[in-house]
Amino acid sequence: MTTIDRARCRLRAHPFALDAALAAGVLVCMVAGSFVEPHGPEGVRWGLRTPDPLSLVLMALGATALVFRRRAPRTVLALAGGASVAESVTGDPRTPVAMCAVVALYTLASTTDRSTTWRIGLLTMTVLTGAAMAVGPLPWYAQENLAIFAWTGIGATAGDAVRSRRAFVQAIRERAERAERTREEEARRRVAEERLRIARDLHDVVAHHIALVNVQAGVAAHVMDKRPDQAKEALAHVREASRSALGELRATVGLLRQSGDPEAPTEPAPGLDLLDELAGTFRSAGLRVEVTRADEGADLPAAVDLAAYRIIQEALTNVQKHAGTDARAEVSVVRVGPHIEITVLDDGTGEDLDRTPGGGHGLLGMRERVTALRGTLTTGPRYGGGFRVHAILPVEPRAPAAPDDSP
Repeated sequence: MTTIDRARCRLRAHPFALDAALAAGVLVCMVAGSFVEPHGPEGVRWGLRTPDPLSLVLMALGATALVFRRRAPRTVLALAGGASVAESVTGDPRTPVAMCAVVALYTLASTTDRSTTWRIGLLTMTVLTGAAMAVGPLPWYAQENLAIFAWTGIGATAGDAVRSRRAFVQAIRERAERAERTREEEARRRVAEERLRIARDLHDVVAHHIALVNVQAGVAAHVMDKRPDQAKEALAHVREASRSALGELRATVGLLRQSGDPEAPTEPAPGLDLLDELAGTFRSAGLRVEVTRADEGADLPAAVDLAAYRIIQEALTNVQKHAGTDARAEVSVVRVGPHIEITVLDDGTGEDLDRTPGGGHGLLGMRERVTALRGTLTTGPRYGGGFRVHAILPVEPRAPAAPDDSP
């Protein structure tokens, strides 16, 4: 911070002292100007003269009023204007008392609105100039009378310009603050959305693999004594499912690492190209799964591809958990125009059929994924038993609305 900036800060911290210093400076200027003789016997001539005592009193009164110009600008303007009118009527030659009125008018214009500045400025100019022209000792066309009109106009204009600049700077500052708040709110919103997305991924991964581990562990415990080979195979499936769960968890949690943390895994997110492997994990757990695809050659966006995989994974996990041991699931992936339709059906007859959105977070997570992609999701029981999950996801981005050319 420079010396000038520090001085400005100190003056702004003590406005009363600044006004007192300004009033003293104006008083010195008026007193110095009062010793000048603008008129001589041979025309315009400059010389020294002694001011009248009344003029000195009016100058002191106007300067004293300026000390309170910030606290009561209208009152100060009235006092300074009255002193100027009195000097214009009685003083010959005239002393520059009108300087107090000009400063007071500037202060009022810089602290009020434009309409008020126009009204009070025109009134001040009319009163001071009219009084000097009408009842003053000088001719109405005298240079001093026209100077009063010009200086009062300059004071009002300068004050209005300062007020406009302050308002402009304040508007820019408020706009910058609003923009900063908007950026912070947008950042918080994106962080919340990212956390929600990661939470959905974690739920899908954990629910799927833990369900498989649970089923295979139950099979191993059931056949451990009589068929150890089958139990060994079930435990191998448990190990494979747990390894896959750990890998996907590591990849998902890697998104939360900071820049200084160890490097996160770079495996791509799962998609429909891994659908056969996904179905195979469920078949190894004892669930009969049939997959039908009519989307060959479809180039899906990464978000749509991941959402389709997660929807099928969650739907089959629900079948595994709720549909019963003899359930059969059918998965259908079909490309229909600009959309891809995913259908998961089961014929489960198990007693645990609480697969409504209020029964857990699986269907809720599916609905949030579909909604985020502007798709539609339909879930519910099937006629005759079982459950149906049907999702429609847009493959191509929506075209922007055509502009309205109507007049």
